[in-house]
Amino acid sequence: MSQVSIFGQREQGQDVRTQNITAVLSLSNIVKTSLGPQGLDKMLVDDIGDVTITNDGATILKQLEVTHPAAKVLCELSQIQDREVGDGTTSVVILAAELLRRGNELVKNNIHPTSVMSGYRLALKESVKYIQSHLAVKVDSLGREALINAAKTSMSSKLLNAESDFFAEMVVKAMEQVKTVNHTGQAKYPVKAVHILKTHGSSAKQSMLVDGYAIEATRSAQGMPKSIANAKIAFVDFNLNKYRLAMGVQVLVHDPEALDKIRQAELDVCKNRCKMIIEAGANVILCSRGIDDFALKYFVEAGCIAIRRVPKNDLKRIANNTGGKVVVSLADIEGEESFDPKCLGSCERVNEKRVGDWEYMFFEGMAETRAQTIVLRGANEFFLAEVERSMHDALCVIKRVLESNSIVAGGGSVEVALSVYLDKFARTLGSREQLAIAEFSEAL
Repeated sequence: MSQVSIFGQREQGQDVRTQNITAVLSLSNIVKTSLGPQGLDKMLVDDIGDVTITNDGATILKQLEVTHPAAKVLCELSQIQDREVGDGTTSVVILAAELLRRGNELVKNNIHPTSVMSGYRLALKESVKYIQSHLAVKVDSLGREALINAAKTSMSSKLLNAESDFFAEMVVKAMEQVKTVNHTGQAKYPVKAVHILKTHGSSAKQSMLVDGYAIEATRSAQGMPKSIANAKIAFVDFNLNKYRLAMGVQVLVHDPEALDKIRQAELDVCKNRCKMIIEAGANVILCSRGIDDFALKYFVEAGCIAIRRVPKNDLKRIANNTGGKVVVSLADIEGEESFDPKCLGSCERVNEKRVGDWEYMFFEGMAETRAQTIVLRGANEFFLAEVERSMHDALCVIKRVLESNSIVAGGGSVEVALSVYLDKFARTLGSREQLAIAEFSEAL
């Protein structure tokens, strides 16, 4: 019987499932060959000439233009792994393709796909149970060395393999210092609390860990101080520019002298807003939009640091860490304008430092939660982007290890142990599922 393939063409005597599996397996071979030997990076060039140098499976699969639906599932599998776990993106694709290949062989031998699926599901449940009962070890009993080794294992297949000792220590220290305890008393280690900045120049070994949050920004005026201790920070999400009337509002002026008064009143609106923020006790002002030069004058006179055009993500994160609130408008219920001092965040020190060719603003000693910043150094943009991906993977691994408080041995020993266990388990079954479980064991 002829079947219609996924591509919409009629194929004679070939099953759609077989076509799908074949296409997926060819993608798996691409992944295996593209990742190549450990530590060997690939250079990808897209349609418009942008270059990506990477050894990260998820990044490579993201760049591929895959149109086949079944093969697309494998690409999305690596993206989900990257989002949920952070590392192991290549392993899941290769394992999934191997399971598909062996499943395809079983289907060719007249075993119904439902039996294969139920066998695989049973093997999965048994595997998880066996790992938890026999293979997982509590991190508490192993000490900090286990965390360092977990980070080094994550970096072993990456560009950072040679300097894995240096970066593993940095990653573990950063994650240990962003520990937070939620209302249920459970310890959490948010990866977002570790901010990664990339700066050209120097070698990778010159990278450093800063206790605090850093943003790529400078003081908006040279007359402002470079450092402020016991900072009170205002987070402003509106323009501190000359006030303009809304669109469609017309003002009819009969007396030319009144024009100057209107212009002055427009300036005074912004002046009063700046004064309100300063009088509330703020000595550092972070604004997500523009600040006019005449408005900066008031901040310089008050000895404040004002920073304009701060990215909104950074603004929200610093506000959360310092216990402040982002203010969208100064208007209150009565229709008047006022700035509530409760909206101010606080930290021990705000200072401007030069790293390489860039100026960074560092916020140290946050009031609410600790934040860490890793400043990466490297020769060029491609190298730094790959180091950032490797660091992110390692951070995710340490987060998972600390939150689950369990770790397993590396070097493929878990896969071998499961393979032996599932092979024995398959022999105890009398149903057709035992064939699928045996294949699952071989795939591992």
